[in-house]
Amino acid sequence: MNNHDTRRPTDAELRILATLWELGPSTVRQVHEALAPQLGDGPGSGQTTTLKHMQIMVEKGLLSRDSTRRPQIYTPTRPQDQTQDQLLRHLLDRAFSGSAGSLVLQALSSQPTTADEAQAIRQLLDRLESQRPGDLGEDE
Repeated sequence: MNNHDTRRPTDAELRILATLWELGPSTVRQVHEALAPQLGDGPGSGQTTTLKHMQIMVEKGLLSRDSTRRPQIYTPTRPQDQTQDQLLRHLLDRAFSGSAGSLVLQALSSQPTTADEAQAIRQLLDRLESQRPGDLGEDE
């Protein structure tokens, strides 16, 4: 497993990252309390489990920990958009043979879009088309 793979968050780690992106720098308790409604009362839902995940995330370089304070404060090491970009590139390479068009077509056909999302997609396509005339939808 290379460093790129070890930094890719698991599903549980993504939930923690999403919580930290929403809350900002936080303690384990704050993260755990925010996640509690998603975790339920089943096995593996205790605060010590959240702590263990966050310790592993520090080792993987996904979180930083301010050990000078008590309780310790955890912060994502990368912004949300960078992590999403990394995950998207991985998905694109593995599931769509690197074809962004195939990924977008699959995503748009599998989930309904709102009017605002459709408008944003149209604006992006218009911008891409104006930047690269001849590249989108034209036969050679």
